[in-house]
Amino acid sequence: MPSSLLPVTNPSSRHSPPIMPPLLISKADDDDPTTRLMISSYDDEKAMQVRPLLSRTSSYSSTTAMAAPAGPVVPNGHQRRRRISSESCLPSLSGSGTDDGDSLEREVEHAAAETFLLTRLSLKLLRYLGVGYRWITRFLALGCYAFLLMPGFIQVGYSYFLSKQIRRGIVYGDLPRNRLDLYLPKNMDGPRPVIAFITGGAWIIGYKAWGSLLGQQLTEKGIIVACIDYRNFPQGTISDMVTDALQGISFVCNHITEYGGDPNRIYVMGQSAGAHVAACALMEQAIKESAEGESTSWSLLQIKAYFGLSGGYNLLNLVDHFHNRGLYRSIFLGIMEGEQSLRRFSPELMAQDPNVRTAVSRLPPFVLFHGTADYSIPSDASKTFAQTLQRLGVKAESILYEGKTHTDLFLQDPMRGGTDDMLEDLVNYIYADNPKALAKIAEAPPRRRMVPEFMLKLAHSVSPF
Repeated sequence: MPSSLLPVTNPSSRHSPPIMPPLLISKADDDDPTTRLMISSYDDEKAMQVRPLLSRTSSYSSTTAMAAPAGPVVPNGHQRRRRISSESCLPSLSGSGTDDGDSLEREVEHAAAETFLLTRLSLKLLRYLGVGYRWITRFLALGCYAFLLMPGFIQVGYSYFLSKQIRRGIVYGDLPRNRLDLYLPKNMDGPRPVIAFITGGAWIIGYKAWGSLLGQQLTEKGIIVACIDYRNFPQGTISDMVTDALQGISFVCNHITEYGGDPNRIYVMGQSAGAHVAACALMEQAIKESAEGESTSWSLLQIKAYFGLSGGYNLLNLVDHFHNRGLYRSIFLGIMEGEQSLRRFSPELMAQDPNVRTAVSRLPPFVLFHGTADYSIPSDASKTFAQTLQRLGVKAESILYEGKTHTDLFLQDPMRGGTDDMLEDLVNYIYADNPKALAKIAEAPPRRRMVPEFMLKLAHSVSPF
């Protein structure tokens, strides 16, 4: 006997095709298929509602915790380093994510939602970059690169979706993509240092899951990592990205104690485009705090240091370089809200503005990591920024890694297992005032290899970054 329950549909949806944003491309140049790109966009992401995995806190009240003195920073110039080849149960935490009784169906649904988002980001990238010869070859190289690192990606993805130490999709704001992933150490026997991490992605395909490998590595060292998602272009421009980063950092400063974090040991870190966004956010926060009568929900005094990984901080010096690398000038200027805004969103240039000299003095110490073989963003970007900050009285240093590319420090080296120079420098800085923690970390077995060496070397050779 057939069921008496019938499906209910919206009658209007049967006859109304989905509205798609018209895309008009006038190709003026074989090398730049987007020189004249006219877009009438319908922001579908803003219309999409996402059910938060955690209830959102109703207010972001400012804390009064003061940061302890930062670790030692080398005062003169940069250091050049050459790489040598080579349980206890988690306590119940207030407001934490999934319950033990979560079904497999929910995990599958979440994985499907993540896959859908990544696919949509890829299609947006293709739409804005065009299908010229240069980008066809780049995408072929990217495909080979991803295939060679696939053994590592599978292991990272498995932990990302199934590990109970990862709280995915915590809501930190009301706007689209105002979510963060929280990576928690297994041993939570006391307040833990915290890194608020802003991922890269050329300001177009950034996503919080890109920081999963780093997050999983640092939790093994007893460090909490909050990977902050933010709106990308064309969903938002650079000012939207900075706004999201500021709100995500505010959430971490005001609520990390609920997850076992130490409010006196909070660090901010960014990689590639995320390093630029994070540096802009700290500069904007410094300007806000120096303005009389300006109220803020958090303070730079809560940030012990900023770590920049393979970032660019002077856009006037990089716009032509990005164009030659395939991030065409027309697209880049659209991301940065026009040529007139390049100076405003160049932390290196803003720091030298006499009108914000007082604000610059509020900045935390800056530690900038970069590979000397980075062709996506030359290592001079970090070196000159550190030198500029030093001249202005800010504690800053650049640490250069000989022969390392844009992705070696972030992907290939961690997947190689064993000793990781950049990770060691990062951990040593965070635990500089805690020799017992450093001794315990030194006694831990080395990380296991995730990808065979020959595949890592091939990935290094074919990488489009």
